[in-house]
Amino acid sequence: MAAPKKLIVIVGPTASGKTALSIEIAKLLQTEIISADARQFYQSMDIGTAKPSMVELEMVQHHFINNLEPADYFSAGDFERTALKLLETLFQKYNNVVVCGGSGLYVQALCQGMSTMPAADLNLRAELEKTYQNSGITALQLRLHELNPVKLQQIDTSNPQRLMRAIEMEIQQVELVQPAIKRPFEIHKFGILTDREALYNRINERVDHMMAAGLLAEAKKLYPIKALNALQTVGYKELFEYFDNTCSLAFAIDKIKQHTRNYAKRQMTWFKRDTEINWIPATETKTMALQIMKHLESTPH
Repeated sequence: MAAPKKLIVIVGPTASGKTALSIEIAKLLQTEIISADARQFYQSMDIGTAKPSMVELEMVQHHFINNLEPADYFSAGDFERTALKLLETLFQKYNNVVVCGGSGLYVQALCQGMSTMPAADLNLRAELEKTYQNSGITALQLRLHELNPVKLQQIDTSNPQRLMRAIEMEIQQVELVQPAIKRPFEIHKFGILTDREALYNRINERVDHMMAAGLLAEAKKLYPIKALNALQTVGYKELFEYFDNTCSLAFAIDKIKQHTRNYAKRQMTWFKRDTEINWIPATETKTMALQIMKHLESTPH
């Protein structure tokens, strides 16, 4: 009997070590990696999205990194369709493929499927755009809180496009994720379980490293297109405010750290709802990789 095809999914909050762990697993399994990070898709957003380094990209073949322009629209549904098509090809070459990412909705779309999205209500979208322009993002947050306070806790509340889409869906009473679709491959999910204080220290240190690596200059190049949805992202929007002279650079850096910590907390809230995730305590990368390999070997087919 042919060995079953396995999708090994590595998730966890930002700065938890997903990239290093996924590369280690891919090397052990001699396979490739699909990125499920909604911002690493975009070119020119390298430092701020913590993409794998050139050295790391050369270690293992990665997919869905630098494949889009910042102006391109690419939804979770688009990712599901494109990634499934890619997997058909990869599973002809490998018995195992690794998925790595912190974008819970994209992971969920790939693993269990998305419902058919309704056509956008242009009048409703125009109304929400007007609300945002006249009253700011707080008005959108309050609107979604009135409709579904739980949903407000699950999305990036600093992203106006995400807020508007969530409001549209609540008003149209559409469930985003449908009952799980049975995929033609096994899915094994692993999450990195981190100590909160240690994670927050890693986040703060990583932001300092990003600044030292040239994040300010990267953001400056992207400033002319700051209104694009792809750039409504932690690490860029705070520096855009600095360029707008609305805050000091030190204040912007502190906000990046704070907003990244908030994002990590939301990620963990999302992933903790998934009972299929096997949680691995954060430790040295090779140790975590061996735990995952042992789990895969002991799992009955």
